[in-house]
Amino acid sequence: MNKKIIVINGTGGSGKDTFVEYVSKYAKVYNFSSVDKVKEIAKLIGWTGTKTDKDRKFLSDLKKLTTNYNDMSFVSIKEAIKKFNSSDDEIMFIHIREPEEIQRVVDKFSAKTLLIKREGLKIIGTNSSDANVENYKYDYTIINTTLENLDKSALEFVQNLK
Repeated sequence: MNKKIIVINGTGGSGKDTFVEYVSKYAKVYNFSSVDKVKEIAKLIGWTGTKTDKDRKFLSDLKKLTTNYNDMSFVSIKEAIKKFNSSDDEIMFIHIREPEEIQRVVDKFSAKTLLIKREGLKIIGTNSSDANVENYKYDYTIINTTLENLDKSALEFVQNLK
């Protein structure tokens, strides 16, 4: 399999991490989040790792600040892709919420995009990052109904990429 870069998105609780875990049963996976460095900074200034609406807004705002200041998130994405390209991993998942940043990764790295949806979950509207999850035209959409079906979807996804 040629290396594939997939931008993955979905509202909180939709099953993104579980999907990536299932895909890793069928292919070598490199998993990365565009907000990892933001979370590191947030912890230095008191964020405890919780994901309340207040926390989500704080992380979203902090990501915007660091993007405006030195494009930190995109720089970290480029570094992660460089590591992925020199590894034996086959699929890289990059978790990104913001449509503009998704498009930058698609344009620069020919990435494909994937939305994970779960019936009954509301879009989180308390911050612009979460509120815009579905405001992008994704290449793939997977509906998470059960863990068994999500696992089947992961296998089919890998087979389609090959």
